Amino acid sequence: MKIAIASDHAGVDLKESIKEVIDELGHECEDFGPKTKASVDYADYAFPAAEKVADGTFDRGILICGTGIGMSIAANKVKGIRCALVHDLFSAKMTREHNDSNMLAMGERVVGPGIAIEIARTWLQTEFEGGRHATRIGKVTSYEC
Repeated sequence: MKIAIASDHAGVDLKESIKEVIDELGHECEDFGPKTKASVDYADYAFPAAEKVADGTFDRGILICGTGIGMSIAANKVKGIRCALVHDLFSAKMTREHNDSNMLAMGERVVGPGIAIEIARTWLQTEFEGGRHATRIGKVTSYEC
C-alpha cells in the first residue's frame, strides 16, 4: 500500500514515529513535509497529501498536527477524501470497517506516542467491510460538491 503522510510543525515528531510503523508493515510512504518544527500552516501540507490520495496516487494518507482538527478539516475539503480524526483504537478500527476512511488525522498534543502508533497500525491493517456500509458511503460521496 502507498501511504501519503504530512504534518504541521506540531506533528513532526509523531510523524517520524508513524513513518517507522508504515515501513515496519511493509508499506511505501511519501512524506509531504515539513521537515522542521518551524511554524507552518497545516493546510499547506494537508491539501497536497489529500489531493494525491483523492486522485489515486496514494492508497491512504495520515495527517498529524497539534490536535488533528485542522488537518482533518482541511483534508475533508478535498473531494473524495474521508479523513477521520481518531484518538482511540476502537475509532481507528470502526472508521476503516464502516466508513472506509482514506485518511487518518491525529493530534500529537492530544495522543501519546504509544497509542498513536497503535492507532496507525490498527487503521492501516483494518479493511473496509463493504455491504450496507458501501451504500452509506455512496450516499456521502454522491452529496459531495
